[in-house]
Amino acid sequence: MSDASIKKKRFEFPHVFALIFGLVVLMAVLTYVIPAGEYERETIDDGQTVVVDGTYHTVESNPTSFLGIFEAIHKGMEESAGIIFFILIVGGAFGILTRTKAIEIGLSRVAHKMSGKEMLIIPVVMALFALGGATFGMAEETIPFILILIPLALKLGFDSIVGVAMVLVGVYAGFTAAFLNPFTVGVAQGIAELPLFSGMGFRIVVWFVFVAVTIAYVMLYARKVKKNPQSSIMYEFDQTRTIGEDETEHVRLTTRQILILIVLGITVIGLAVGVMVFDWYITEIAGLFLLMGIIIGIVGKLRVNEMSDAFVRGSQELIVGALVVGFAYGILVVLEESLTIDTILYFVSNVVSQLPSSLTAVGMFFTQNFINLIVTSGSGQAALTMPIMTPLADLTEVSRQTAVLAFQFGDGITNILTPTGSVLMASLALAKIEWVKWIRWVIPLILIQFVVGLILVTIAHLFVWPF
Repeated sequence: MSDASIKKKRFEFPHVFALIFGLVVLMAVLTYVIPAGEYERETIDDGQTVVVDGTYHTVESNPTSFLGIFEAIHKGMEESAGIIFFILIVGGAFGILTRTKAIEIGLSRVAHKMSGKEMLIIPVVMALFALGGATFGMAEETIPFILILIPLALKLGFDSIVGVAMVLVGVYAGFTAAFLNPFTVGVAQGIAELPLFSGMGFRIVVWFVFVAVTIAYVMLYARKVKKNPQSSIMYEFDQTRTIGEDETEHVRLTTRQILILIVLGITVIGLAVGVMVFDWYITEIAGLFLLMGIIIGIVGKLRVNEMSDAFVRGSQELIVGALVVGFAYGILVVLEESLTIDTILYFVSNVVSQLPSSLTAVGMFFTQNFINLIVTSGSGQAALTMPIMTPLADLTEVSRQTAVLAFQFGDGITNILTPTGSVLMASLALAKIEWVKWIRWVIPLILIQFVVGLILVTIAHLFVWPF
């Protein structure tokens, strides 16, 4: 049998579009099986809309129609339009930055300076992002950094997976084990009627343990790739990336390129200040990076048409990934319009309530992880689940603090796994990494984080916050 025939007979994993559309179809089919139902909701003092425990009731079935399956994709595009256009604008802005070659030569100089000490940059960068995730809920704000860290990782002898992991895995490790995140810890403790950010001492310990384990995993992989580049699952594709020729290591930055890097640095500082002080979100961040692109183009003496062409090319490179985000939102559209999300929550909470007291905290942990595959918003998941988990914790002799911790881990761990996660899909789109390849790399880390999370929740339940 010829090599060509063998290749034809090999199993080919579905394209990410086919995979996500298959999930949309599966969810649509399940809407004919899962009963429709709703909880009553109320608005509490801070304006948050929460579920009222004990009010679940079935409603008239509203399964997804055949045409509705295809409509869900368009509706998903509409719901995620902010993120889609955010990706395209940031990609365009970095297209202008790339045209000036400032980042290329700058990263070459960094790589040259870090020769022999490449591994040190991983824990430093990951710890900084983890701190951002733990304190002010940094998540979407990290997406533009993907375009900076991947070239740096490649220059240092790693691969694009390491570049993404330093940003995405780092920030979500901190987000998962947060101690000051107002969108997860703050909202969950508020609903559970606990003092805001109470129990911080133990949560800081949890943060150190969880982040250290995560950094160790990335560093071990990075060391393997450094020793044997062909061991990388992205090896073939990374060879096609343009990161500059080796001779750029000895090329000095021009004055204009130094000014361009200063503009980039000011933009990053402005991003941090805007998010923490002025509550910026995607719209403001997109505007900031568009402004950055224009200023960089002017400083780099690019003509208007050159800037426009660079912007378009930068956006074009990310169009496929941007559309993936819209496809992923189609899954949520199906579940929301069929009124099956509340039914799923009702079912899993009943299962947890039947567990022995000693296992209830573990049951909460798994329940929150399952719900996060559907509801990826941290504050949204808190509003949906904590009004139910709080009285459930009281009835099963689980501390409310432990219930909040179980929510944190459940809300955070699968954020680097689920195809419905907008930040994950947007980051992979920028990195040009297929979701399937990312899953192959991240699954062992997810399993390790699950074990660490279970151990920490159990310690909290038995020794730190006994009922």
